[in-house]
Formats: sequence, C-alpha cells, structure tokens
Amino acid sequence: MSEYVNVERYRDTLSKAIQCRTVSHLDESQTDWAEFDKLHALFEAAYPLVHKTLKKEVIGKAGLLYTWQGTDPSLKPIALLGHQDVVPVPEETEGDWTYPPFSGAIADGCLWGRGAVDMKDHVVAVLESVETLLEEGYVPTRTVLLLFGYNEELVNNEDAAAVLLANTLKERGIRLESVLDEGGGVPYLRIPGVIRKDLSIVGIAEKGYSDFKLTVESAGGHSASPPAHTAVGILAKAVTRVEKHPFPAKMTPQIDMLLDKLFVSLDFPTRILGKGLDLIRPALRPVLALIPPTASMMHTTTSVTMASGSPQANVLPQVATATINVRILPGQTMDDVKRHLERVIRDRRVKVECVGGSDPAPMSATDTPTFRAIDEITTELFEKSVTVPFMVMGATDARHYRIVCDQLYRYSPFNIPPNIFLLFHSTNERITLDSMEKAVAFFKKYIKTLT
Repeated sequence: MSEYVNVERYRDTLSKAIQCRTVSHLDESQTDWAEFDKLHALFEAAYPLVHKTLKKEVIGKAGLLYTWQGTDPSLKPIALLGHQDVVPVPEETEGDWTYPPFSGAIADGCLWGRGAVDMKDHVVAVLESVETLLEEGYVPTRTVLLLFGYNEELVNNEDAAAVLLANTLKERGIRLESVLDEGGGVPYLRIPGVIRKDLSIVGIAEKGYSDFKLTVESAGGHSASPPAHTAVGILAKAVTRVEKHPFPAKMTPQIDMLLDKLFVSLDFPTRILGKGLDLIRPALRPVLALIPPTASMMHTTTSVTMASGSPQANVLPQVATATINVRILPGQTMDDVKRHLERVIRDRRVKVECVGGSDPAPMSATDTPTFRAIDEITTELFEKSVTVPFMVMGATDARHYRIVCDQLYRYSPFNIPPNIFLLFHSTNERITLDSMEKAVAFFKKYIKTLT
C-alpha cells in the first residue's frame, strides 16, 4: 500500500472522540452541547493543519462545514459527509458491555465504544486523511467540502442538521459533483468453496423513510360495559390486516446488480450457476423474498412499532393509535404507501395519516468518475474484492443533499467481520484495529483521484 497513514494518531483521536458523549435527542434540551464542543476542540488539537488551511464554519447548533478550496473554481466540489452524533446507551445495558461504552478502550484487537462503527470511525478517517495530505503538501484542483451533522440518528427529524448544511450550499449557489456518505463497507464474507472474493458494498440508493399513524376514536366509557369492539380492538384488526398484506416483492434493479456481481465472486463449481443466471432469475424471487436482508431490498416494508390505548385498565379507550414505520422502495412514494394502507385496512373508522418522512432518493449512476474511483481504489486496497452496488435499508444524511447533487454514494471503507458489522446501535460496538490503515488510505486516494 503506497499511501502513508499515521495509524497511531488516527487510533488515538478516534478513542478520544468516542469519549465525547455526543448523544442526540429529539428533545434538544436533553442534548449535552458541551460534549460537541469537546469533540470540536479535539479535532482542532489533533488536526491543526486542517484548521489552519481549511475554512471552518459552524452551522446550526454544532454542524461543521470545512471548505478546502481548490485551484480551479470552475470545477464542482466533491463532498464528504458524516455525523458526529451517536445513539444513547440504555442505562440498563451498560453493564453488558465488555468495556464501558464511552471509554474508547483499545483492547483485544479492537477499539470499543458507542460510535466506533457508526460513525466516528468514518468522520475521524476523513479528517485524518486530509491532515496527512496537507502534511504532504497536496493542493486539490477541485474544492473539497467536509460536512458533519449532529442529529442524523434522529431519522425523522424536521430540524436535521444535514438539511441546514445542504440548504447552506444551495443558498450559496454551490452544486456538487458528488457526495460520499456512510453506508456499506467491506465485510468479511468469504466462504471456502462458495465465495472467493470480498464484496465491497457501495450504496447507490436508499429507501425512503416515513412514519404513519393509525387512529381510532370512540366514545369511551367504563370497562364493565364494553361494546363489541373497543377502539383498541378495531385498531388491532387494522394492524393485523397491514401485516397480512405487505407490499409485493419484486426483482429490483439493485437486486439484479447484486446478483450479477455476486456470481463473479463465487468459487468453482458454484460459479457455474452464474452461467444460467438469466434462466434461474425468475425462480430466485420467491426464495430471496423469504430472506429478511434480501426481502427488504425487494419491497416497501411496514413495521408496526408503537401503540397506545387507554391510560387505565378499567377505562375504555377514547383514542387508540398505532405507529407504522415504513421504509419505501425507490419508485414508490409516501402517497403510494397511504393508498396501500387505506386499501388493505378497509375500515373508515381507522384514520391513516403520514406524520413525517421523505420519499426515496433517485438511484445514482455507476458509470460516473466517483463510482469508478470507489471501485478502482477499493479493488487496489482490498485484494480480490468485487464492488457491488446496493440499496441502503436505513436512512442517511446523503438523501438531504439531493437539492445540490445528483450523484449520492454511501460507502465506509472498513474491512470488518460480519459479527462486528452488525453491532450498529448495539452493545459492544467496536471496530477492529487492523481495518483502520486501509480506510484512511482509501480517503487519501479518493480525494487525490477526484481532485
């Protein structure tokens, strides 16, 4: 690997960043903004050249916008995104951690703590790469923007920092060449005799996000004289119908691309199946629809996550509500979801309303300089890897940048085992020490390739 990486500085900075308890809350009065100030001070101390050379602006309460001015102002800037906030650690689970969740402990070949993989590892790697490029005297031709939000974890937040940051660019008349945000990665997925290459998973699309509320109102009264169906009973029937009638699964372009690339990574003799992919593709749909990870890529999902009724056991509910969290497949909209819910519930007593969200972002192209750069750099750094476009199931800040950019990509260049890859928002979140060097090298090469 030709790129120099100061792994020790990166590791130390990430450890200290995790010790900053930058937990975001819907009620911002509960957010400890001093922890964000502490994180910003850490960035300034760890990366002095970044703060001497780049223009730094604080947007909103704690958003960061760094501008690394290129020598050719006629070129559209590239943007590297990230978020500084993390999800809370439930108090009752703190004792389940091998090392305290905000310790930034370095032990057992890993760096431990909330934000280790979501996504302070990514943010610090971006800053580390820029600092090292500045130390090496690199001057970009194209302007580079670093944009770090502070409430990405509050998915359905109307005051998203990413919206403020994207609107700031729009108001300044800045149109971006491309955006690179979190998502995907290089999980260890090799299976001897089956999969012979690592898959570099790059998000070129993401599902839309919305919350729908079902409401049933009734007269209420004493539980000793109940009607045939209480408001909760009517609501329960509606919820059952929603779960019994999911959106139909279909072979999406993302699934097709995933299959095409996946068969390239298969070992002999399994690879022979790829020869007849077009013939077996129709038969794969019902099979893939039974596997939750692939099924979620094939249809809009509806998850009933919250419900409420009477505040007391002996009181009939006057209002019963349920919340359905919906992840919308590209090609469908929030209006489509509402029509679907009303059609399957078939009960005028149940009010269906969208209480927030956003439609899916359009799929980004794979024949662009940015995607080719991701592919080529990843192939160089991670030997025997295959770059696979996919659709991000969750929501990222990237979706808010549609107003200033057409090409949105989601990729975190960390080679992480699946058991750790699945620890987002979970107990014992951690990142392997041996994944750090290549991640920083990726960002260095990425910036140099595109600027």
